[in-house]
Amino acid sequence: MGSGVAAAQEVSDIVLTGDDFEASLRAVMWGRNIYHNITRFLQFQVTVNITCLITLFIGIILFNEQPITSVQLLWINLIMDIFAALALATEPPLKSVIDGPPFTDKVSLLSATVWRQIFGIAFFNIIILCMVMFFGGMAAGLHAYDRNTTTLVAMPDNFDLRNVVGGILTAEDIEY
Repeated sequence: MGSGVAAAQEVSDIVLTGDDFEASLRAVMWGRNIYHNITRFLQFQVTVNITCLITLFIGIILFNEQPITSVQLLWINLIMDIFAALALATEPPLKSVIDGPPFTDKVSLLSATVWRQIFGIAFFNIIILCMVMFFGGMAAGLHAYDRNTTTLVAMPDNFDLRNVVGGILTAEDIEY
């Protein structure tokens, strides 16, 4: 408490400024709230990362190319980190947090129940993303994309195809 000995205040991790029981109760509530928010954040992040990795793996195996580029993956991770951290950091403690048992050093942040939820939600997300990968173009009315499809390029009138070496057209070959 705030009225304690100065030596005890210096070596302690938390110093409560109020001498009443309500201050102790609020400190316990906020401490448990921080623990719950960390577990929720980890659960969200692990779920999103497992979903992304397995979706990328499936896409690479079946399409022989990445369904998501590295830059897109970094953006997904950045957006997921920022909004999840903001949402969970600003969540106030509930009164029901006090009713739970105290935490010990042996308690894992991600319990067996949380791991089941992570794998269940990741599996559901993977199914949805695979449906988008396979049937998304058809549902949106897009034509099938093929990298071998020839592309028509408008050339200037003074362009001479005989100047192209080896039949490979580069950007330097075209004068505008």
